[in-house]
Amino acid sequence: MLVDSHCHLDYYTEAEIEEILRRAAEAGVGRMVTIGVRMGQAEAVKALAERFPQVWGTVGVHPQNAGEGPLPEVAEIVAAAEHPRIIGIGESGLDYFYDKAPREVQQEGFRRHIRAARETGLPLVIHARDADADISAILREERAGGDFPFLLHCFSSTRKLAEDAIEMGGYVSFSGILTFPKSGEIREIARDMPEDRILVETDAPYLAPVPFRGKRNEPSYVSHTARVLAEVRGLSPDALAERTTANFHRLFQKAA
Repeated sequence: MLVDSHCHLDYYTEAEIEEILRRAAEAGVGRMVTIGVRMGQAEAVKALAERFPQVWGTVGVHPQNAGEGPLPEVAEIVAAAEHPRIIGIGESGLDYFYDKAPREVQQEGFRRHIRAARETGLPLVIHARDADADISAILREERAGGDFPFLLHCFSSTRKLAEDAIEMGGYVSFSGILTFPKSGEIREIARDMPEDRILVETDAPYLAPVPFRGKRNEPSYVSHTARVLAEVRGLSPDALAERTTANFHRLFQKAA
């Protein structure tokens, strides 16, 4: 069984969702995590997770949305995460590529999500784009208040950030970017990560892997990313599925 550790199921229409989940099951994708990007969206995430037993959710504010209104207080994030089907915090982090929110606002939002992850014990799902140094620095600073579980999702950053994350006890998740012809450096990083710290994801409906690049992504396509990850690590697809699924459950412990 494969797990799509990061997708956005609420971006699909009501008419599409059951067919998308059927195709996921046919592709061997037994579980999916639908990700929160705004606090106002949390109820939709919870509703999907309640409706479909193979779906779990997270709650949080994406860094690109951090400037849309007041940042949630830590207590608000913690309260939203008390729902039995919510298994993580985020996605949060820093995005200096689009800079849709002031950097100081993104950084404060990131710190609040870290503190919510520490308080709940749930893993923080981290978005990192063109902000590696600040991501690493904030993670190190916040660890002074106590450790917290975290995942670098849709990894497309530097080897330095991947190694920093592993050294701090984090996990790294690979998306369809891993399959792109020009992603040789990402494949080398994926090859070298500890086998007990790697996950796979789609980030659907974005970043469809080869051979679907340029089309709308969906959870069933995580099998293509998993196949490439298995190849670069010298594993069979079944062995890769077994290891990434075990890693998922070790990190997302609430997903019993």
